Amino acid sequence: MEQTGFKIYGYRWAMLVAFMFVVAVNQLLWITFASITGTAVTFYGVSDLSIGLLSLVFMIVYIFVSIPASWAIDTFGIRVAVGIGAALTGIFGLMRGVFAPDYNLVLIAQIGIAIGQPFILNAVTTIAARWFPIQERATAAGLGSLAMYLGILAGLALTPYLVVQSGIAGTLVVYGIVSVVAAVVFFALARERPPTPPCPPDQEARSLVLDGLRQTFQQKSFVLLMLVFFVGLGVFNAVTTWIEEIVRPRGFSITQAGDAGGLMIVGGIIGALVIPALSDHYRRRTPFLVLAVVGATLSLVGLTFATAYWLLLVSGFGLGLFLLSAGPIGFQYGAEITYPTPEGTSNGLLLWMGQISGIVFILGMDGLKSPDTGSMTLPLMILIGLMILGALLCLRLKEARLLTTETPGPQGIPATGK
Repeated sequence: MEQTGFKIYGYRWAMLVAFMFVVAVNQLLWITFASITGTAVTFYGVSDLSIGLLSLVFMIVYIFVSIPASWAIDTFGIRVAVGIGAALTGIFGLMRGVFAPDYNLVLIAQIGIAIGQPFILNAVTTIAARWFPIQERATAAGLGSLAMYLGILAGLALTPYLVVQSGIAGTLVVYGIVSVVAAVVFFALARERPPTPPCPPDQEARSLVLDGLRQTFQQKSFVLLMLVFFVGLGVFNAVTTWIEEIVRPRGFSITQAGDAGGLMIVGGIIGALVIPALSDHYRRRTPFLVLAVVGATLSLVGLTFATAYWLLLVSGFGLGLFLLSAGPIGFQYGAEITYPTPEGTSNGLLLWMGQISGIVFILGMDGLKSPDTGSMTLPLMILIGLMILGALLCLRLKEARLLTTETPGPQGIPATGK
């Protein structure tokens, strides 16, 4: 395919699929224990918090490894940097299966997988810039996000059923084999760049995470957006980590917890496809961010107090539908209001805020749960209050000038949701 004198290669889709496979498996390994917390506590003979640590460690590691990983991506390229993440995912994913009965070795394996995570997740804009023309980059980045959601969905919904059939050890062996397959597929299919660029030189998106930090903090709306992400992404990380703990005191089983968590991600997939498209159509970001946060808040209320299974499922679906749809809109809005700061910088800061809040919220929910019943109603009510504050902050956001003009957005920032 030729476009404006530059060749666009069909192999870009094979490259993207190989990348998406590794992304999905890495996220599956992160969230494995979230919907089987009670069963894992019994299996390993440890506390609920020790099982939560198997997920929490990903957020802790991300804070320290994100910038070095992004530097490696910028310096050494896709095959080397993402290859590091794929190799760590495969090696430690298999180790987790081989030593499944030993909690300490499983925790070490989780740390190894967590180190690989930013080498994978932080590369999505680089892959889009290297392989895709400017009008397809948002689609490529959006599919990278979709792979994250699919991996989390598989981890939340599939794990309880596998555990019932094969036990925790058998389930981790299966996931270990899958992680090795994903690493092998990536190394077999990955290429650094196409033979010729897919666009003119001035349209190559920049993704240097270390550039532009000062400019981002000069934007009041971006600072407010960081606070919104601190709350919203932290709530998502905390709820997905403790989903089984949240619903267990109300008599729901691990499979029902997995169903609720799975529907949350299904809702997120639908929301991430539909709501950002509406935002593009109407050329507005802030009203849809307000809609997303308000809808997520109401759904969190339902998840907090639901005693009927159907209401639990509806609330989980609604939370994902609204909360995860805010991500693509927020990332794009952040890129627009901080231009010419590279997208990698604004996106990385927003993700970094969510990792910090995820740690705080996860530990806080465990510390504030009822010592008698294990109920997490009190910490969930605190999160509801923070979500209301997030909605109020969204009302103070101003539309980006890039979006309100009739001219196309500058190179590297097409007016499309991510």
